[in-house]
Amino acid sequence: MNKLQGILERCEYKYEIIQHEKPILSREDGSKYFGIEVGQTAPSLILKTDKGYFVLIVSGNRDKLDFKKIADILGCSKVKLASPKEVQKVTGFEVGSVRMAGLDLPCVLDKRLFEYDFVYGGTGKSTFTLKIEPQALNELNQVVATFD
Repeated sequence: MNKLQGILERCEYKYEIIQHEKPILSREDGSKYFGIEVGQTAPSLILKTDKGYFVLIVSGNRDKLDFKKIADILGCSKVKLASPKEVQKVTGFEVGSVRMAGLDLPCVLDKRLFEYDFVYGGTGKSTFTLKIEPQALNELNQVVATFD
């Protein structure tokens, strides 16, 4: 948490780390708890590809991911979600709590996130949520691609 706080303090965008009693582990939980649109929830998914691991920060209003399209964008032949064990190994976080800023992985951003003033995502702890201006994600991550 301290590392995340340090990363955020160097950022010029507005953000807030919100503590809550109950873990928020799904887009539905987040939408209900914060009274926001599902699209404002921004889960950080870890992708395993033939070029290594990537973090994919996606808008919660996507029902399905087109892994073929993502593979094309990244120039990879294979893309799939990393296993919970792999996620823990490459990020240090549990699935559902992966932080959305400052990971040491190349990042792919969903353009739909930029339709909102703020998006809500992981901090590394399931009882804390990061509310942040989506433009900050470009600054705080090693963004290598965006997709529609």
